[in-house]
Amino acid sequence: MSSNAAAITVAVALFSFLVNFSLHKLEEGHVGVYYRGGALLSNTSQPGFHMMIPFITSFRSVQVTLQTDEVKNVPCGTSGGVMIYFDRIEVVNILSPSSVYDIVKNYTADYDKTLIFNKVHHELNQFCSVHSLQEVYIDLFDQIDENLKTALQRDLNEMAPGLYIQAVRVTKPKIPETIRKNYELMEGEKTKLLISEQHQKLVEKDAETDHEMHIARQKSRSDAEFYQLQKQAEANKLLLTPEYLQLIKYKSVTANSKIYFGPDIPNMFVHGDTSGPAQSSVAESAAAVQEIVKPPEVSTSS
Repeated sequence: MSSNAAAITVAVALFSFLVNFSLHKLEEGHVGVYYRGGALLSNTSQPGFHMMIPFITSFRSVQVTLQTDEVKNVPCGTSGGVMIYFDRIEVVNILSPSSVYDIVKNYTADYDKTLIFNKVHHELNQFCSVHSLQEVYIDLFDQIDENLKTALQRDLNEMAPGLYIQAVRVTKPKIPETIRKNYELMEGEKTKLLISEQHQKLVEKDAETDHEMHIARQKSRSDAEFYQLQKQAEANKLLLTPEYLQLIKYKSVTANSKIYFGPDIPNMFVHGDTSGPAQSSVAESAAAVQEIVKPPEVSTSS
């Protein structure tokens, strides 16, 4: 019994040992690839528990969800001979599950070292070598992300279909301290100039606004006066009827008429020669007027 128990114990231990080395687990978002004797096997596995021949077969877990590779401290020489360093470059990429086997076969399970890390170094050095420090650090810096993404994806489409670059983020490069201080001074002066220009524009805008307000007030006043005159003209047009004009005429004649009193009224109308017909008529009229205005006689009785 003791020998059988020992044999069973050894068998169980051996089985547990084999199971421990043959059973493996793949996490969600990963694909398993297998090697046997150093050769890549064509079969792949999905997330979950899987079995393999221990000590003969090995496996690697390859991520097929969105991941970010960080490339650090990338040296870059400008066209003017200044050496700068990009502290960190982040490359967001994703690998299609259907392309895992081909890419691992061509570039190993550590494909990102060849296809991303090395390519980032190469593309950045190509960019810096044809541009000055001013262009790399200031003028064209905002274009580096998109240019690097485009260059990486263009090469991947030919070398590794199924690997896609989603985004590239490049930090500001480190430059020599003396040059950096000069740039800071230049940026300070540029900021002062910008503030001055904005202040000048504000003053000009205020003056323009005041001028426009003055014109608006003048126009409003002119419009009001024009409206008043227009309404007055319309009222006059309605008021000046033939009857009203005739009434005004009579009032004017009445206002300009004069009434004379006294015994010398005929003499006021007679001047010079009275022999002519016109003068005789005037004299007769004057006599008639005198007769009319002559005061009545007062009779007295004894």
